Amino acid sequence: MDKRVVAEKLESLRNCINRIIQKRPSTIEELQDNLDLQDILSVNLERAVQLCVDIGTHIIAQTDHPAPSSFGETFEVLEKMGILDAHTTTRMKKAVGFRNVAVHTYQQINWEIVFHICHKDVDDFTRFAKQINGHFLA
Repeated sequence: MDKRVVAEKLESLRNCINRIIQKRPSTIEELQDNLDLQDILSVNLERAVQLCVDIGTHIIAQTDHPAPSSFGETFEVLEKMGILDAHTTTRMKKAVGFRNVAVHTYQQINWEIVFHICHKDVDDFTRFAKQINGHFLA
């Protein structure tokens, strides 16, 4: 596994997390009324999920484990490898579900869910990064 690749992707993930935290609105109404905020937050959430998947697949590709057949399975394999805990795996699989909705049915995004993710669930990405970092880059 190329630690430099993982480190670069973790830095990109950190940038997405920071952007989400910096731009998250204080009220759901502000998010619902601001197309720019909607774009910034949804794009950075999508990127954050994709970076986590990319990190996972990069790690898995360097092992004898079979390639995951879905984005969500990536986190299951990382858990089996002892890299992620069960809670993080569950949370990241839910993040993949959001990503799929955001990418494929953008017009149907529930902005209340995005608001909640930005305020309550953004730490899931930080937890993922810490577990990866602790396993490979510490």
